[in-house]
Amino acid sequence: MLGYFPLMRNHSKASRMSIYPLVRPLIFLLDGERAHKLSLAGMKLALSASPPKADPLLATRVARLDFPNPVGLAAGYDKDAEVPVEMLGMGFGFVEVGTLTPLPQEGNPKPRLFRLVEDRAVINRMGFNNGGQQAALPRLRAVRGKGLIGVNIGANKDAVDRIADYATGVRQMAPVASYLTVNISSPNTPGLRLLQDEAALSELLAAVKGALPAGGPPVFLKVAPDLEPADIEAIARLSVGMVDALIVSNTTISRPALGSPHAGETGGLSGAPLKSLAQQRMIDFAKATGGALPLIGAGGIASAQDAYARIRGGASLVQLYSALVYEGPGLARRINAGLAALLRRDGFANVADAVGVDVR
Repeated sequence: MLGYFPLMRNHSKASRMSIYPLVRPLIFLLDGERAHKLSLAGMKLALSASPPKADPLLATRVARLDFPNPVGLAAGYDKDAEVPVEMLGMGFGFVEVGTLTPLPQEGNPKPRLFRLVEDRAVINRMGFNNGGQQAALPRLRAVRGKGLIGVNIGANKDAVDRIADYATGVRQMAPVASYLTVNISSPNTPGLRLLQDEAALSELLAAVKGALPAGGPPVFLKVAPDLEPADIEAIARLSVGMVDALIVSNTTISRPALGSPHAGETGGLSGAPLKSLAQQRMIDFAKATGGALPLIGAGGIASAQDAYARIRGGASLVQLYSALVYEGPGLARRINAGLAALLRRDGFANVADAVGVDVR
């Protein structure tokens, strides 16, 4: 989807910011999935880059983990854990790889990834395409300890017992993950979101907790934005004590007013049109959990102001992905710099002090 990282990594901050608008039209001549694969190949060849020096103001502790900054790369870019350390070098405080399933799978038929340029959005119906957990394990072992790298796990499309798939994912990936994310919110695997129903979720969380080895990593649960108030209350109630954080949220199946000719494509919508819905769901979950569970904001975050609003709405951390397509590879650094300035402007000593101030 991206296709530009290898061009930009070894330039100065100023040149990265100035070059990207010039090269983006060329990148957009490629279809999204081809550009995405090209960017991964380029990242593997590029010179390694150390993460930029973190502003101490942005350091925060969430779910027993110390984050150098609260801006993370969401799952979906590095599905097979090919370049997590390189992405940390782009300024992200943490990187989430996956979604990884127990067995390899091709995903849904192509085309399955669409840029909605007029809306600064993306629609995807990838369907958990990945090489499987066993293939990713040696790559993740090789980078263990080089930064916070979470592993997003899912169920295979044709699994007879999807809850068993999640338990398998926990057992297999726990030794190599800074944290695990249980992804039951993708709209692109038929029936997957039914695991958000109260009875199914209770069974799933018990299975996940039972599969987690002693001393294992924190476990996060990723939920959809397309939830009713009763669903939010049930998920919040069941999650406290069973997982270490909630990621709010994934892509949406709703369709606000869109101007792109791709607006009618099926799949999950992400990017700018998701922002208001994801912000509201963050506030909803902040109220429903009452501060008993850390929240991670995702969906429509493209600027420091967006990240700050999500934090003030209840998020301890934020994640982004689709915005990189439109904003370029310097985005994580820019958000961190802007976020630090906003926190200082408003008199906060750290990120944690700002979490949820608008909903307390």
